Amino acid sequence: MIDLGLSKMALIGAVALIVIGPEKLPRVARTVGTLLGKAQRYVNDVKAEVNRSMELDELKKMKETVEQAAREVETSVSTTAAEFEKEWQNVTSTALEEPPSFPEYKHPKKKWRLKQGAVPHWYKARAGVRTKALSGAARVAKYRPHKFN
Repeated sequence: MIDLGLSKMALIGAVALIVIGPEKLPRVARTVGTLLGKAQRYVNDVKAEVNRSMELDELKKMKETVEQAAREVETSVSTTAAEFEKEWQNVTSTALEEPPSFPEYKHPKKKWRLKQGAVPHWYKARAGVRTKALSGAARVAKYRPHKFN
């Protein structure tokens, strides 16, 4: 860029004062300032447009790579699905020829109510099995030691 120091700026101002004159110098300085501002805005707009076009190109490249990866995944899934279907057909065709024999399922506690009811009440009382539910207050009253006066 142009190297404008304080001494060069003072020299340019002195020459402008002599050439333009003191009456017209403020108006010319304002006009030059607005023109420089417009030029800077134009340069900034051009830079922004170039950056946007570069980003757009990068996004297009990224989109193409993502689409290509998606196509590859789709083809691999479809080939895997086809292989699975073939294997499934082979397995099901052999399974249909000879059905597997599984033992019949029996629930482990199928008759637990009957078994619980089969124990005599006197045996439950002697073994300490609770047959009736007690509330907290009833339990405290039952097991609280009595005071003898």
